[in-house]
Amino acid sequence: MKKPKILCIVVLTLMVFSLIDFAHADDYQIEFLLIGTNQDITYDLEIIFPENLYEYYADKSHRVISVDEFSGFVTPYIFESVANKLWEVNNNEEDFANSALMIVHQIDYEETTPIKYPAETMIEGKGDCDLFSIIAASIIKAGGLDVVLLYYEEQTHMNIGVSLSSAPQDTRDSAYHVDYDNNRYYIAECTGENWIEGWRVGECPPELKDVSAEVISLENIEQVAPGQASASFTSLESSVIVLDVTPVISLQNTDLNLRGQLSPSIENQNVTFYASVNNSPWKAIGSTNTKSNGYFQYLLKNEFSGMISIRASWVGDNQYAGAVSSTKNVTIIPLIALELSILVSLLGAAGIILIFITKRSQIEQKQVEYW
Repeated sequence: MKKPKILCIVVLTLMVFSLIDFAHADDYQIEFLLIGTNQDITYDLEIIFPENLYEYYADKSHRVISVDEFSGFVTPYIFESVANKLWEVNNNEEDFANSALMIVHQIDYEETTPIKYPAETMIEGKGDCDLFSIIAASIIKAGGLDVVLLYYEEQTHMNIGVSLSSAPQDTRDSAYHVDYDNNRYYIAECTGENWIEGWRVGECPPELKDVSAEVISLENIEQVAPGQASASFTSLESSVIVLDVTPVISLQNTDLNLRGQLSPSIENQNVTFYASVNNSPWKAIGSTNTKSNGYFQYLLKNEFSGMISIRASWVGDNQYAGAVSSTKNVTIIPLIALELSILVSLLGAAGIILIFITKRSQIEQKQVEYW
């Protein structure tokens, strides 16, 4: 009798856990000053990170065993809006890369351990050479340029290399580069707090000019995340997205109903859904558009099994910052478990019938022997 009670407790616990909806907190807003191709204009760039996106990166593993694993902290997907804004004020690759450097040159320098993801560093407002390099690489990669991390073992230092279609023209010294995999990457130093007169792509600190760097390619970068940062040259209003997923417990290959509402209530806004299956990396699983009242609904044919975490995300627009919903957790029972359960039930029933027939036969046999 204890096993059914334990099973009921487990099921109820999973249902309660799936219904938990965390309160929306304020998004993280950071402002940076930029100078683009037009040197006479200074732009005020506002970057907004949804509060849940910061939680997502804070909960990820920050363990690094070898320098190659630094590439796993590069997150271009979340900076697509930022890169788009940089391209609005720059008309060539060199100026675009220099604008990305201006951003990291405005973050306070402080020795930091363990390593952090770009969203964490920007929100916390401090970091060191490797963290700045990872941010710059993320933004530049999001802008479509080829980039690598450069690690200097003896100096315990890191910066980046940027591949340009032509040699940089704005360097105040010779243009320094490294050659790797048949490509030329121009050195870009990411430290320094003078964002106007700081290091430009192609310039190399004196202590690194005669030093060989280990090139870390970005083959293992994060491909997708459950949300993105918003960016604007004007102040953005906040938004909220709410998600509900039903049923909280279902069978594999049955539909999950994903529905919710975006506030502000704007029509035809794309809402993207992300899932993490049994703590695996997040991936996009579908999208839909909002109705006139901001409501949205999506039927997901779930092919997963186990514990599924689902989030909804909106990237925002020119007036509103993007938003990420709280996580909804559902339990998917695999079909094989159901089939085994049915098989066990049938075998149990067959066993009972067999026992009944055997006892009946024994009784009849005794009756024959008695007579």
